Amino acid sequence: MFISIYDIYSIFPEIYILLCTTLLIVYCVLSSISFSAGFPVLNLNTALFCFQIVLFSLFILLYSSEFIMFSWNQLLIHNFFTYGVKLIVLITFNFWVFLSLSYAKYEKLISFEYWILALLALVGMLFVIQSCDLLSMYLSIEFQSLVFYILASFKRTSEFSTEAGLKYFILGAFSSALLLFGSSILYGLTGLTNFNDYSKLIAGLIFTNNVTLSYAIIFGLIVIIVSLLFKISSAPFHIWSPDVYDGAPTATTAFFSILPKLVILCLSLRFCLLYFHDYFYLWQNIILFSAYLSILIGTFSAFQQSKFKRFLAYSSINHVGFILLGFTSGELEGIFGVLFYSITYIILMLGTFLFLISLRHYYFPTHYQIRYLKDLLFLSETNSVLALSLSLLLFSMAGIPPLLGFFSKIFVLLPSLQNNVYSLSIFAVLMSCISCFYYIRLIKIMYFDKSVINWVVTYPIDNLNSLFLGLFVFLSAFLFLDLELILLFSARLSIMI
Repeated sequence: MFISIYDIYSIFPEIYILLCTTLLIVYCVLSSISFSAGFPVLNLNTALFCFQIVLFSLFILLYSSEFIMFSWNQLLIHNFFTYGVKLIVLITFNFWVFLSLSYAKYEKLISFEYWILALLALVGMLFVIQSCDLLSMYLSIEFQSLVFYILASFKRTSEFSTEAGLKYFILGAFSSALLLFGSSILYGLTGLTNFNDYSKLIAGLIFTNNVTLSYAIIFGLIVIIVSLLFKISSAPFHIWSPDVYDGAPTATTAFFSILPKLVILCLSLRFCLLYFHDYFYLWQNIILFSAYLSILIGTFSAFQQSKFKRFLAYSSINHVGFILLGFTSGELEGIFGVLFYSITYIILMLGTFLFLISLRHYYFPTHYQIRYLKDLLFLSETNSVLALSLSLLLFSMAGIPPLLGFFSKIFVLLPSLQNNVYSLSIFAVLMSCISCFYYIRLIKIMYFDKSVINWVVTYPIDNLNSLFLGLFVFLSAFLFLDLELILLFSARLSIMI
């Protein structure tokens, strides 16, 4: 395969991250075994280098031209949609680095490999966004998934983390096998792997009425869609999600709940709506069923949870169900709703996990991160500002107007109403009203529940965590400053898909 300068230019940020990651590995290994340096702990150094690498790659991407092209023998595509999604992923990753710094320090995650693995996962996600071929899609998803299995079990002193990594590995390998099985069916029947070739073939099959080949392609398409739904923990393929979220380190849980879902959702948008739109009548029913079930299970299962991370896992399943509603219209408005909701979801999840990581109870001489919802007792008395911050985030997640979460739900429901899918809209609104109760339950625990136990002392929050928590609460509450920006960015991405 002939490699041109345009091929390198299209993935220059990824090349830069990989080269810098290689140099960072050499620096960390040599420094950690150095006798003269006294075997230094490189956690903070590596994290800051990680932030610097991603920041410079963000500048490289910002100053590159916006163009449309296929590269690497049409394995990858570069256009404004992939350009914009890569911007979101890189910015979110840098916020996640700062979110994880205090957690890594308190929980003694002092191995520099943690940040190296996160960088490698980032590279895999950037390639997933640009995938335009079955081969590149499978290899990129597998590359990021292998890193996720290690990150989930990275906390070696916790049996819960080991269990989470093992469960994620077994079930993730099953979903990857489904993805490979569906891809092999499509390739074996057609001899094609490129998405553009599939769109042309399907358009031809509709006119030739080749029923046998059409049904076989439909079966392979269904298997691939099921695998992608598994990757975003959509019901009924969500079984792994609560256990993995609860057992993995909290910083890793934040990583899992934000970045991989955004990447797979953007890939699914292009895969279903752009290349396999001629089978819209088929995959619409599959995604519609998954959306119904995700909203239902995410809503009612969250009522039964007593642990904070399992509660957030089911809340995330509920949000994924709402995001999938945008797929069911098959129109530009639905794409806009998916992108707007995804950006809103990132802001809310970053703020919520910042709160979870920041709230630590102090018992002399140690302090520990909260695990249960009942640990929010007396928070309104011990730290009223932190309680108010969580209340605003929860109200926004519940969709209370005029917060950001309300508009995100509106923009995925409007296309359904325009297409006369009233049953879906009514069901989603009812479930949204019911879900308000389990969000308000946390506010009730903070402000109104009383207990005979002694008050707990809240450990002081890092200045950096306070700054970013205030930023995300501000973005979710004060719409007049950020709503127009998010609207314009989501609209332009949806047009350029």
